[in-house]
Amino acid sequence: MLLRFRVANHRSIRDEAELTLVAAGSVDSADSIARDSGIAQGDGGHVPVLPVAGIFGANASGKSNMLSAFHAMREAVRTSFADWAKYPGVPHRQPFKLDAASAEETTLFEVDLVLGVRTPVRYTYGFELSDDRVEAEWLHAYPGGVRQVWFDREADRPAEDGDEYLFESPAFTGRRDDLVALTRPNALFLSTAATLNDPQLSALHRWFLNNLWLMTPGEDITHRADWTKRRLTELHDDTGYRERLVQLLAAADLGVTGFDLDPDTGAVSLRHRTEGAEAVALDFLTEESFGTHAWFAFLGPMLTVLDNGTTLLVDELDSSLHPTLAAEVVRLFQDRKANAKGAQLIFTTHDATLLGNAVLDRPLGRDQVWLTAKTKSGATELYPLVAAHPEAGEDLERGYLRGRYGGVPRVTPGEIAREVSWFEEKAAATA
Repeated sequence: MLLRFRVANHRSIRDEAELTLVAAGSVDSADSIARDSGIAQGDGGHVPVLPVAGIFGANASGKSNMLSAFHAMREAVRTSFADWAKYPGVPHRQPFKLDAASAEETTLFEVDLVLGVRTPVRYTYGFELSDDRVEAEWLHAYPGGVRQVWFDREADRPAEDGDEYLFESPAFTGRRDDLVALTRPNALFLSTAATLNDPQLSALHRWFLNNLWLMTPGEDITHRADWTKRRLTELHDDTGYRERLVQLLAAADLGVTGFDLDPDTGAVSLRHRTEGAEAVALDFLTEESFGTHAWFAFLGPMLTVLDNGTTLLVDELDSSLHPTLAAEVVRLFQDRKANAKGAQLIFTTHDATLLGNAVLDRPLGRDQVWLTAKTKSGATELYPLVAAHPEAGEDLERGYLRGRYGGVPRVTPGEIAREVSWFEEKAAATA
């Protein structure tokens, strides 16, 4: 379960940005959609965690870069031991480019998360990267709320202060000297330990493997549709995957009543209702609409995340889903029965109707809404909607579109048309 994410100096995110999924209210309130993390807090209760967070903002304000940062952290943990060995330094780092000094500064990633079902424990894991090496890396555990420093790595730490690696807590019982010796300067200690099957650190490494699946618009839809079709052929009927897929295709009012699957080729044909008694099968690749492809491609990963209780990242939720479907996806993750394993969804969108009551009966609470804005220097600023202090009962959709909270383009009505007209008039005058 993800509690918090922190990033700095990645793409347009120059200064430190933090997104939290810790809810403002209590798990016990009647209308709360927050989940019980199992982690004790000061009032005697448990830390409430949100299943959904939405990031709103203008074009090029950095919404997608927040999700890219999640993905970059995941890929670093997943690949640094094996893949980075092919490079002299740290590959694929993307510091802020609109300020020359940022290239010399480190890129920071950090997560707070909860592992364990019977005995949940909070962990804080993070690292800092330069172009050459891992400059810092740390892992703290908080069993019973008491901090344990499992390891603390600092590349330039003087020998008199303990050298590069410190292991302050005896709670981490791994083969410390062996793991340190095998960790390259451009590899993460966590990746090395997990590759060498350290039992304690493998659980955290596995969280990164199973979480932070990033769904993007465009070509990714084709890849996800193919993946969903493969799942249909690979899974046994007792998983209920096929039945749920058909039910959700039908629920979207696409006219789909079922599907035919070629056992030899894996080709899928969706059956559509007709005015007659028999349904008609349409070839998925050549006869189905883009909207059907998009929903089908969305369902496979979504069902997998719900089954596993993991975290899904969706860039531009509204790019291929009708606002009504987008709202239903949000409600699905917030429904305690439909999302029994506590999966989480973090998405970006331009769809202001998700903030309003007039059409969609607003599915997002105020503490679930985040905004991005671009500063004069071109850097992304991330902040929660509640920081703009909307009034109780305020129409959030209207307030957002009017720019009351920021996160919208600074364009006056008719400005783009006037600019185009000016160029047209200029061209006509010189013709």
